[in-house]
Amino acid sequence: MWGGHSGPPTLTMSQKTDSSTSRLSTNLPLKQIRILVGRARHQASAVSAELRNLGAQVLEIPFIEIRQPRSYQPLDSALKNLADYDWLILTSVNGVEAMWTRMAKLKLDYAGLWEGYDFSRSEKQVSRGGHEFVLEPALSERSESKGADTRTNSGSALAAGVRRLRIAAIGPANKNAIEQRGVKVKVVPKEYVAESVVRSLRRRVRGKRVLLVRAKVARDVIPKELRKAGAHVDVVEAYETVVPKSSRARLLAALKSPRQRPQVITFTSSSTVRNFVALLGGSRAAVRMLPAADGGVAHAHTRIANAIAIPGHSILTGILTASIGPVTSSTLRELGLGVDIEAREYTIPGLVDAIIACVESMH
Repeated sequence: MWGGHSGPPTLTMSQKTDSSTSRLSTNLPLKQIRILVGRARHQASAVSAELRNLGAQVLEIPFIEIRQPRSYQPLDSALKNLADYDWLILTSVNGVEAMWTRMAKLKLDYAGLWEGYDFSRSEKQVSRGGHEFVLEPALSERSESKGADTRTNSGSALAAGVRRLRIAAIGPANKNAIEQRGVKVKVVPKEYVAESVVRSLRRRVRGKRVLLVRAKVARDVIPKELRKAGAHVDVVEAYETVVPKSSRARLLAALKSPRQRPQVITFTSSSTVRNFVALLGGSRAAVRMLPAADGGVAHAHTRIANAIAIPGHSILTGILTASIGPVTSSTLRELGLGVDIEAREYTIPGLVDAIIACVESMH
């Protein structure tokens, strides 16, 4: 069985074989490969551009939408008392953006708090199309334009000299988002998953106060394991992810269309997997094993329209699933979708490299 599909995935090659049209040319290894990118709208453009530069035909249908939390009270309370923490853990770029946007809204200037803060750097935060967060100008820019000090009492006290807050971040994109704001990241685990964060911090946090800023729904590995290690961990919600209902019709239409039907679907988080199944009209209970015509088994989404989901056949037959890493892969398998491609480095570039390797290996 091919990654949970009822038959081997097919990537039909062009009949032309000259170097100018060969799909596997050196410069365009993904030529004529149709790839569905399901990232949130504000995040899809970067990966889509990279795939297009490699020759891929990219279809963007978001499986996930980023929204502000229903209440900012827990996050605001933590940010106002940030000086009380020894460690801050940020697990995503969305969390970084939400946190700094909120600090700007609250007029909190914690420049003196961060260990290794670079006062020469500041990031111009601009609103991006489709992003639910409204990013305001950096505090340093506002204060300079007004000629006034906008720091709160907490910020002034910190500048006078208090303990420095250390930051742990998952992944290079997350690290880059933080350091663009002039803040040094102390720890980036070798593997970009929660378990690796725990391994990196376990011996450093006994008796320490740790703040974890994350999405509303997330795995509890970090807080659970760090508490076992003797840390005092507070978890606050900076944003939430929801299913973009407007994507359902587009997704089903694309999967049924010979011209749009992708050969590869990318999954960059467990949330994208769960939301993808939800968009197909299913749930974990709806993804089950049905008898196949040859007496074997095949996965089918039983709550999709009868014209699409039939015993022994899946709407995903022949489509490769591409996962950014082991946690996402685990969710794919849990929901019966299987994993055809998995990135060795758990980043977007790593995922793109894995797709290229898979395509080249099949030809």
